[in-house]
Amino acid sequence: MGCYLVTGCAGFIGAKVAELLLNRGHIIVGVDNLYPAYDVRLKEWRLAQLRHQPNFTFYRLNICEKDTLYSNLRQGNSQIDVIIHLAAQAGVHASVQNPQLYYETNVLGTLNLLEFCRDAEIRKFILASTSSIYGARTPLPFREDSPLEAPISPYAASKKAAEELCYTYHYLHGLDITVLRYFTVYGPAGRPDMSIFRFVRDIIEEKPIVIYGDGTQTRSFTYVDDIARGTIAALTLKGYEIINLGSSQAVSINEVVHAIERLTGRKASIEYRPRHPADVPATQADCTKAMRLLQWAPKVTLEEGLQATIDWYKANRSWAKEIK
Repeated sequence: MGCYLVTGCAGFIGAKVAELLLNRGHIIVGVDNLYPAYDVRLKEWRLAQLRHQPNFTFYRLNICEKDTLYSNLRQGNSQIDVIIHLAAQAGVHASVQNPQLYYETNVLGTLNLLEFCRDAEIRKFILASTSSIYGARTPLPFREDSPLEAPISPYAASKKAAEELCYTYHYLHGLDITVLRYFTVYGPAGRPDMSIFRFVRDIIEEKPIVIYGDGTQTRSFTYVDDIARGTIAALTLKGYEIINLGSSQAVSINEVVHAIERLTGRKASIEYRPRHPADVPATQADCTKAMRLLQWAPKVTLEEGLQATIDWYKANRSWAKEIK
């Protein structure tokens, strides 16, 4: 049994990682400030799935407020073995509108947690990063050793800065740090700013869906359970590693819409808008390293994942349909 600090525990990926670790008998100290980047009812729903667990302790804290963060975590009764840092301001489009918030959370927040890791003599640190970091010039499929010369959103740039901080702390203080670059995560109770949540909701509710660009842009859609499983597999790694977690199969936005149409039995009304300048035309993960170091590969097919997402939405439709 281990004790894990999971930041962003009410977030989409953080809640699933905490759930899987709790199911394995571990102790979870969860931190989240429930920031309303999107409808907070989703975060409250995820948190409610964890609160009944006896090994779960929740602190509503902002990782940017260093003194408050440290004092609360030091008062806990459990010795933290690992920090799994999943708290972040996520999303490409919103980062263009409010870049300062992204840098405060994703860079300063990460620095505060690395300092706590060093001060509390916690040897293992996991950072959630993103496929957005590869930018628009990186050849497909994206490899961990690809040059990162042209991030095209403040979100991507902030995550690149967080990765650099992690390497610095590994080099200076000998921390074992694993950086996981996630690729377009989707699934039940997902983020409503992501395309799949919006498409499922609007197709079922018979509202027009919005696609930025012509829909031929491709993504490595990866089911949230697979991402959480890969994150947990990285807990045992030593040294400093950067690892892609994503599907090696790139699927177009139009294909996703057609799949949801088939599974729901409803026809989408599509409104195409100009491509956002911060969107990359394609992502595709090379997960050779994840297979070699973690024995990890995605298990859930896109159709299975979409069906689970649709089922969750229908079960929670009374309130989920109101989420903007």
